Amino acid sequence: MNIPFLSLHDVTALHGAEINEVVTRVVNNGWYLQGKENETFEANYAKFIGSKYCIGCANGLDALIWIFRAYIEMGVMQPGDEIIVPANTYIATILAITENGLKPILVEPKLNTLEIDDDLIEAAITPKTKAIAIVHLYGRNAYTEKIGALCKKYNLKLVEDNAQAHGCKHTDGRVTGSIGDAAGHSFYPGKNLGALGDGGAVTTNDPELAASVRALANYGSQKKYVFKYTGRNSRLDEIQAAVLDVKLKYLIEDNAHRKMVANYYYDNIKNPLVSLPERLNDDQNAYHLFPILVADGKRDALHDYLEQNGVGTVIHYPIAPHKQECYKEWNGISLPITEKIANEELSLPIGPAIKMEEVAEVVKLINAF
Repeated sequence: MNIPFLSLHDVTALHGAEINEVVTRVVNNGWYLQGKENETFEANYAKFIGSKYCIGCANGLDALIWIFRAYIEMGVMQPGDEIIVPANTYIATILAITENGLKPILVEPKLNTLEIDDDLIEAAITPKTKAIAIVHLYGRNAYTEKIGALCKKYNLKLVEDNAQAHGCKHTDGRVTGSIGDAAGHSFYPGKNLGALGDGGAVTTNDPELAASVRALANYGSQKKYVFKYTGRNSRLDEIQAAVLDVKLKYLIEDNAHRKMVANYYYDNIKNPLVSLPERLNDDQNAYHLFPILVADGKRDALHDYLEQNGVGTVIHYPIAPHKQECYKEWNGISLPITEKIANEELSLPIGPAIKMEEVAEVVKLINAF
């Protein structure tokens, strides 16, 4: 049996006829940037998220960069200010902070949730702290009422990295991406809402931030040939917007299949070497990934064993950000929980196209390991 980690071919084929139709429409229209497809998708995605504004951009990293840059242009932040961020995250979250001359303050996650430990945040707050950046990593809701209270108490911005959590909700029903002051979204092909190439967006209810982000991502211009900021070219093209608008219609349905897969894993994986993160209410997890932790240094062995038996898995992420060469100044820091996750995490196949008999085979192999 061949069970890929994620077959983008099969995912695209789920809605292939409609995707082909809209791509052909855009090609034949002859308008490829900043047109009606973007307007339509931005309006529909803002409605889905529950935000007033959605601004498409080139990718998820840019979305986060533009949020922090806009806050600097607005005078809310300045280079040297501190941003609290989970130590256990994909490096893009941290790159967006340092790209703007801001200082990331790394906070450990909880081992049972794999998300930022809200009990550790207040001790990390200083007079230079300007925001808390939460990451809904793996598709899991990272927001807590305690984080919201800290933002209010210390007058901090709450920035969401929603790159992996399209369709995830908080316990009060709010969709992630609408909870904070601003959120960055990625539409990388493998995401729950994935384009046929790179793409990203910012969502917010702040009109000044929205206008600043839109200008920054368009060379810094709000009016043709007039440049308010030293911006960049970071735009979502019309083909990607059209494809995303098709897939957005099916996101809840596709996420429901992911949840069915995840629930099977939770109910049936029984191996003393394998531990699963705390099981959330289904609405609080979009199940972009299904991470497990493998004890006793056996993670790589399980990865190889599954590969040999035709099952694709991926490690998210084998080297923690503070151990990366690009942040040499952090290499001596000890963050034991983040490092434990980096050493033990393995992501199992999950997606809208995987068959349940394939999921059962994955479980059978894990339990036999």
